[in-house]
Amino acid sequence: MLDYLDLDAELTDEERLVRDTAREFVQNELADSIGTHWIDGTFPTELIPEMGELGFYAPNLSGYGLPGVSETAYGLLMAELEACDSGLRSMASVQGALVMYPIHAFGSAAQKDEWLERLGTGEAVGCFGLTEPEHGSNPSGMATRARPDGDGYVLSGTKTWITNAPIADMAIVWARVGDDGPVRGFLVETDRDGVSTPKLTEKLSLRASITGEIGLRDVFVPEENVLPNVEGMKGPLSCLTQARYGIAWGAVGAARDCFETARQYALDREQFGGPIARFQLQQEKLAEMATQISLAQLLAHRLAELKERDALRSQHVSMAKRNNVAMAREQSRVAREMLGGNGITADYSPMRHLTNMETVYTYEGTHDIHSLILGQDLTGIAAFE
Repeated sequence: MLDYLDLDAELTDEERLVRDTAREFVQNELADSIGTHWIDGTFPTELIPEMGELGFYAPNLSGYGLPGVSETAYGLLMAELEACDSGLRSMASVQGALVMYPIHAFGSAAQKDEWLERLGTGEAVGCFGLTEPEHGSNPSGMATRARPDGDGYVLSGTKTWITNAPIADMAIVWARVGDDGPVRGFLVETDRDGVSTPKLTEKLSLRASITGEIGLRDVFVPEENVLPNVEGMKGPLSCLTQARYGIAWGAVGAARDCFETARQYALDREQFGGPIARFQLQQEKLAEMATQISLAQLLAHRLAELKERDALRSQHVSMAKRNNVAMAREQSRVAREMLGGNGITADYSPMRHLTNMETVYTYEGTHDIHSLILGQDLTGIAAFE
């Protein structure tokens, strides 16, 4: 696998073990079937418990049966899962960074006891409800409301583009209390009266991922289901920072898989009396791909170092998410090009990665929004206010 700058030499034994375990899992369980899942628009739900047994959900957290591995190990895991498919990394990323993390960081002792171990093993599946039909890049304008009612709240609204929603047992729903109160996080079991989680179909990207909506029609949620230790947009935005960190690593995995596929194809494919890898045009493409992937790897590893010493800022993550996904989007296109006509089939991964990257480029902060976040940090002027 591409590691031109020998970053492997800096890894601990535990980090190599996490990476190799994920790589072996992907090779044994999904290498031959992920293309079919993508075409059929399905996710291999039968593997959810096995992923839990292997510790793929929030392994960088501690307690409640969670292993507490390093941030580098967690990043390497995300890279290996996305080297298979963005849908696989999305499932694990949502379960860990967007569901387990807020419970771990902001939940009550009872909420942690009820959910974290079950989510960590894959016995339960969670989803994260922030985006709405009319509020994507401006989540603070959300229309979902929580009306105080006796010893709880009544929730009304709609969330959309929600990974895992149709198979989730519980949703972390972010809603504004009243018309001008703070945003709060609510643990909403999906079998409560008034909750619906319809599946979104006919996607042309991220097809091997189960995506849906969360409909909330006068759903009563007791007070004990409110995350007690956070209010305001700090809650959901801190979760997104965790998830975007994983995306920055995952995109590198997708790009690396595209590079390896294109390099092997160039060595095997013969035209004009020899392999096409001997042509200068193909070598230039491989050289540029390897360079851009290596730079993205360096950025991801630097983020891990900052995160380990609690020096990572959300703007750092915006830079890495923005750069690495754009890089993967471009290099998957180049890899597809190198495969010629064969590149548009599900027999090879680059076209699938290319279409997936169109979603990853947009979700959890669009490329343009992350540009504005960096612009504000660099100039002190918010362009979106």
